[in-house]
Amino acid sequence: MAHLEILKKKIATGKAQVGIIGLGYVGLPLAVEFAHAGFKVVGVDVDLRKVDGLNKGRSHVEDVPSSTVKQLVQSGKFTARADYKGCGKMDAIFIAVPTPLRKTRDPDISYIVSAVDQIARELRPGQLIVLESTTYPGTTEEIMRPRLEAKGLKAGQDFFLAFSPERVDPGNKLYETKNTPKVVGGTTPRCTRAARMFYETAISSVHTVSSTQTAEMIKLLENTFRAVNIGLVNEIAMMCEKLKLDVWEVIDGAATKPFGFMRFYPGPGIGGHCIPLDPHYLSWKLKTLNYSARFIELASEINGAMPELVVRRATELLNDCRKSVKGSRILILGAAYKKDTGDLRESPALDVLQILHERGARIQFHDPYNKSLRMEDGTVKRGKPFTPATFKEADLVIIITDHSCFDYDEVVRHSRVVLDTRNATRSVKAGRKKVHSI
Repeated sequence: MAHLEILKKKIATGKAQVGIIGLGYVGLPLAVEFAHAGFKVVGVDVDLRKVDGLNKGRSHVEDVPSSTVKQLVQSGKFTARADYKGCGKMDAIFIAVPTPLRKTRDPDISYIVSAVDQIARELRPGQLIVLESTTYPGTTEEIMRPRLEAKGLKAGQDFFLAFSPERVDPGNKLYETKNTPKVVGGTTPRCTRAARMFYETAISSVHTVSSTQTAEMIKLLENTFRAVNIGLVNEIAMMCEKLKLDVWEVIDGAATKPFGFMRFYPGPGIGGHCIPLDPHYLSWKLKTLNYSARFIELASEINGAMPELVVRRATELLNDCRKSVKGSRILILGAAYKKDTGDLRESPALDVLQILHERGARIQFHDPYNKSLRMEDGTVKRGKPFTPATFKEADLVIIITDHSCFDYDEVVRHSRVVLDTRNATRSVKAGRKKVHSI
């Protein structure tokens, strides 16, 4: 009990030291919130450019202003480093490292293992270790715990171990790290209490669950729910195309029902680090138990086919203009995976660009958040300006990412043909005959 009471006192007096492993879209906003709560925070990241930039007051995460980082660095509340020295001095360490999929769609938790092994070298009694990286149920208990207990310390007695899934939505101005409810599950009840005490200093609402496995499963349910429903509405879009119906009108009509329906929208595919990847963690885990996650696999198949559908529609529209894809000038509007961010992770725009590039199209793009893109063959595409001349010279304009800053009236007015994959031009009145959907 003494260790928990000591940690509680350090938290209450603001003397607890915090370590954040991984300073990306998850780790940096979390570091900022703990620093704002009054703690001294040390961020660790293997990317020397990130570390150097942060220590100079420059943020690489859109949701964290550089002015905020600069103020925290100058006040001594935040510093970044590229090594794990001093981890033993930290009272709480939060791990927010990448968890990608291998080409075989097996989970790659090597970044977690590496971080845990580094922390284990200096692990001391009374420390709290929390994993935030998305992973399959059992990772905290089966992978992290044995490594941390290897030198004799026991979770729940000598140190505290918990899992709390990240819930970051880049570009969301309404829900940020502080006001997004936090789910926490520890390896023991005391571990859960320790993690909850720490999060409650920086996060508005904390919800505890019975185990780390439950907390891990909650994260996968959240994003599997989204992936499956997006897959469903993408298939509805394909059905509507066959039936000569407007899928957007169908969705708007269904959404008038005040219960039993939730809006999801079709699009050119899914992107980001979560929705395209997280369901496969669950699918992989269930395969080890001889169970096939059929909904996940089908949704992945449908969502993964959407870039090809976009290219097929583009081909049809060019054919209607008596043009082939090869040699046609195609302008892609938006490269990020979601509106009003520059995040390119798993963006369907990259797949559409690559397929059209391979088929000989003369590809150009415009994205205010990304000035250049690198194709798979190493070719670098430079962004074009958002001007009437840019639209007029294109045989086809494809709207992939519906950034709010785009003037869609101007896009439609000056373009020859528009393929709108996001219904971004819905409010445009003039020139509707030029606009086509997936």
